[in-house]
Amino acid sequence: MEMAEEGCARRLRHLLMAPVLRVVLPLSFLGLIIVCVLCCRLPAQQQLLQPPEWDVAEFQLNHTGLRQDPRLHWQGGPALGRSFLHGPQLDNGQLRVQRDGIYRLHIQVTLTNCSSSVKNIVSRRAVLAVGICSPVARSVSLLRLNFHLSCTVSSQRLTYLAHGDTLCTNLTLPLLPSQNSDETFLGVQWVHH
Repeated sequence: MEMAEEGCARRLRHLLMAPVLRVVLPLSFLGLIIVCVLCCRLPAQQQLLQPPEWDVAEFQLNHTGLRQDPRLHWQGGPALGRSFLHGPQLDNGQLRVQRDGIYRLHIQVTLTNCSSSVKNIVSRRAVLAVGICSPVARSVSLLRLNFHLSCTVSSQRLTYLAHGDTLCTNLTLPLLPSQNSDETFLGVQWVHH
């Protein structure tokens, strides 16, 4: 009799568990598939959401008073409006790159109080030069722009820069560049290894 009761209890448990197992096992299997799909897709989605790895910066002129030094000093950061800095650093107003690669360099400088009479006299001898000034052993000229009879010069180029290179921008003394960020600015963008 005990065996009959035990057999009945076993059948009853089996009857009660069968519907649960029919629902739980497929749902568990489906859940496992969903987790696998999400885990496989997550790194790709994270890569799409993360900004591309590049160094980019846009600087404004940082100048007050008379110029004692031919170098133009730059400033950058979100507090300045359209100026930003991601990767490169400012070292005493000069741009220092943190990663080797090919960079797109662009610059524009406008002279302050540049009227037609001043243009003919002053701007003929005005020169804007951009070069690598550090490390000193590797001093290289990248751009040399003459104002000729204009109040503004601008240019861009691709150039290779190495980690630690510092760019210096020099303007003929005693000329004063405009501090208006629409007229005088410097920027770099890393484009390739």
